[in-house]
Amino acid sequence: MLRATGRACTWPVEGYAEDLSRDGRVMEVLSEHTCQGWLQGYLQSGRHGLFPTYEAFASVVDSMLNQYAKWLKMSGEVPWRAPVSSLTYLLTSEGWRQEHNGYSHQGPGFINNLITKKSTVTGVYLPPDANTLLVTMERLLDETGKVNVVVAGKHEAAQWLGLGEARAHCAAGASTWAWASHERGEEPELVLACAGGIPTVETLAAAQLLREGLPDASIRVVNIVDLCALAPADRHPNSMPDDRFRALFGTDTPVVLDFHGYPSAVHQLLHGRPRPDRFHVRGYVEEGTTTTPYDLLAANGTSRHDLARTALEHLAAHHPRARELGDRYAAHRDRLRAELRRTGEDPAEITTWRWGG
Repeated sequence: MLRATGRACTWPVEGYAEDLSRDGRVMEVLSEHTCQGWLQGYLQSGRHGLFPTYEAFASVVDSMLNQYAKWLKMSGEVPWRAPVSSLTYLLTSEGWRQEHNGYSHQGPGFINNLITKKSTVTGVYLPPDANTLLVTMERLLDETGKVNVVVAGKHEAAQWLGLGEARAHCAAGASTWAWASHERGEEPELVLACAGGIPTVETLAAAQLLREGLPDASIRVVNIVDLCALAPADRHPNSMPDDRFRALFGTDTPVVLDFHGYPSAVHQLLHGRPRPDRFHVRGYVEEGTTTTPYDLLAANGTSRHDLARTALEHLAAHHPRARELGDRYAAHRDRLRAELRRTGEDPAEITTWRWGG
């Protein structure tokens, strides 16, 4: 953008300032209220836009989101009003990776607010990698009449799916990742599910731990990119059909679901699905400080070792080694936390982990 136009600035500035011009079209300001006001006017004049912001600061415009969602609902009921491009928030600095800012910047509650609005005008998307993010944004920039939240961190991340696979995955809203699963027979003993970039990494690492430690267990890995696909059909237009829901999660199979935000958001969406009590959702539970990524995950019970241990609790009835293995993972987690507090850094087994299942 800055090769095409400068930053708008009318005051005199020092010579070292870059890319400033009196007729610049780029306007920057640290004020979520102002930015949303600009974007609403931009969209309502028939154009397209995107609102990137820190996840922790998105809640500054909670009330503006509320009013805009209500405006969209009512304007959609007026036959003479033309549709406008959707308002999409891109939460680019998620709390799981706020190592230097700490507890004040760890707050994923914007999702909770959005899903209380009318379902016909809302959507929540958690792309697990770059290709799913591209496909998601392609879709959202083409649609009208919605308020969407997309969570995509700004740190370097793994790439799990090719572009064609990403298109199929996003179209489905959620799907089984067969390459990460270790299934025996028609129905797995347990489903490991995930929604969000960081939860996807930890869930895959947990699946690998379980494959190595308990190779006779039958485990399916499911990734969820469209969070509202979890809701029953009468509650959200993005809902997956009942038969697809059963195909992914079974009917009585325990599900350990690692979620980017507060677990309550997932439980709210699952209400009305058969046997929602079998979903054991892990997520942010308001435990935070300025610390390393793994330490923050462990504090909230969402590290790979915590997820594997939770899974083993539900596999113990048919696998005698499960409880002893879970205790080993817990002890290893505690050793890692003791070491990272001494060094101030996550150990190499965490930072250099790659899928090798």
